[in-house]
Amino acid sequence: MRKTTALSAGRGSVTPGKDAAPGSDTVIPGKNPATGPDTVIPGAGPAPRPGERATVRLRADGPEEPPAEHAPEEPSRYAPEWLRLRETADAAARATELLDPLRTRIAGRPDPHGGLVVHDLGCGTGSMGRWLAPRLDGAQHWILHDRDPYLLHFAAVAAAGAAADGSRITVETRRGDVARLTPDALAGASLVTASALLDVLTRDEVGALAAACAGAGCPALLTLSVVGRVELTPAHPLDAELTEAFNAHQRRSGLLGPDAVTAACEAFAASGVTVRVCPSPWRLGPDQRELTAQWLRGWVGAAVEQRPGLRPRADRFLAERLEACAAGELRVTVHHSDLLALPGPTGGDA
Repeated sequence: MRKTTALSAGRGSVTPGKDAAPGSDTVIPGKNPATGPDTVIPGAGPAPRPGERATVRLRADGPEEPPAEHAPEEPSRYAPEWLRLRETADAAARATELLDPLRTRIAGRPDPHGGLVVHDLGCGTGSMGRWLAPRLDGAQHWILHDRDPYLLHFAAVAAAGAAADGSRITVETRRGDVARLTPDALAGASLVTASALLDVLTRDEVGALAAACAGAGCPALLTLSVVGRVELTPAHPLDAELTEAFNAHQRRSGLLGPDAVTAACEAFAASGVTVRVCPSPWRLGPDQRELTAQWLRGWVGAAVEQRPGLRPRADRFLAERLEACAAGELRVTVHHSDLLALPGPTGGDA
């Protein structure tokens, strides 16, 4: 019998959808960074220590990381404030046209577990589950993966309470860091999901993810990968140069950044998997000023970290853009893509 919610940090059981409202302004004690007017919230811009990775490990073998109470405390790569701030924009951007083919595929899969089993990779505070679970029929068991035990706890307590048809949703959490992903790790999975993950993986990691999904015969819905294009209105002469520098920053340390969707399509196709890609842009206007301001600080900060010589002009640019944002005069489109991978009925043999 499935546990309702298992917390890897030994915090006990909670009830999804009851202890915290999805998308709420719930504050996580002890994890809230200073948020002054010049602060970049971790996740919005360059904040991690050099070499720190922020995604997940699914392992078929080997020991797991020690429980959170024995692990050294370290700053979160993605602050819960950033994830909360972007959740509404993420929900509005995701490509709903991919849901019908996804529903058709998972409805045709055998269900020995009495419901869907969904692995959410790099779940953060659980926004993907809160968006997707109420859009799918039937009982669902969500397995949430992230490296940060505090985010995992928040994701569990704020999980969606019911499926589209009112069926029960249960949740468990698994803590880990980036490594290899195998079909064995996805045994029994009905679906793999992730949001804003592909662009912080390497080509080998994306290849491993595609091969694992194909080998397990498991569909994957991978949303909100950056594609390297932004549009700011009104335009500014520095827009293109900052975009180029930001994209270079995204590719540091072998990460795919804006090349992730192309790499993922190639990797899934090589495994005989059918892939559909749809645009999922953020469209930020006067109603999203707080998010726009944080995105601007992070975008410019990453560009300057990549090319320090930009700083004098970038500082003036940022001040002007933030003033326009505060006045409700700035609109930003941040282009992303969503990818739906549909393996054949017996794995990768389409």
